[in-house]
Amino acid sequence: MQQLFEDTMQDLFNSIGLSDNLLNYIIMPLLIFVARIGDVSINTLRIMFMMNGKKNIVPILGFFEAMIWLLAIGQIFQNVNNPLSYIAYAGGFATGTYVGMTLDEKLALGRVLVRVITPHPLPDLIEFMKEKNYRFTNVGAEGRYGKVNLLFTVMKRDQLQEYISKVKEIDEKAFYTIESVKRVSEEELNVVEDKTGFTSRFFSKART
Repeated sequence: MQQLFEDTMQDLFNSIGLSDNLLNYIIMPLLIFVARIGDVSINTLRIMFMMNGKKNIVPILGFFEAMIWLLAIGQIFQNVNNPLSYIAYAGGFATGTYVGMTLDEKLALGRVLVRVITPHPLPDLIEFMKEKNYRFTNVGAEGRYGKVNLLFTVMKRDQLQEYISKVKEIDEKAFYTIESVKRVSEEELNVVEDKTGFTSRFFSKART
């Protein structure tokens, strides 16, 4: 398949009159760069989906990730004497990592556990959480300097920014921690959503 791909690309570029130097030192490194962005971005998303239990999406992403990587590494081996290929490979990896992280932030996959610790109760924050229909637990605890109030909740990641902004608005000195949550017990039935089409799940952000 690799040879077929190379022959096809070679024929295509020859048919439009591209020189071998342009092909080897510009076009191929550029294709390697783009391919690496693609497979590393997919890898980042695959890991995020895997951490959120989206087991039907992960194999599909893994297939395309491996396919693109094989095509890219094949071009490296075909151009072992071209230093631009190595630069393109490394640059594509770095750029793909950034693109993957950006996509993850935009999609806001999964849920997070947020703990807020303050030396005094936060009735305004609790009222805000009730209005937003957040489930939460509020308990008293013992800290280094005495009694503290511990408030924790699990929410979708796309709601996190609004919640943290509210926390800071009410108490700018509040201490909080954020952790990823793989699955919420009360939403086990949402796993059925994995049986819908990949395109619909992907663009609906699959936030379960």
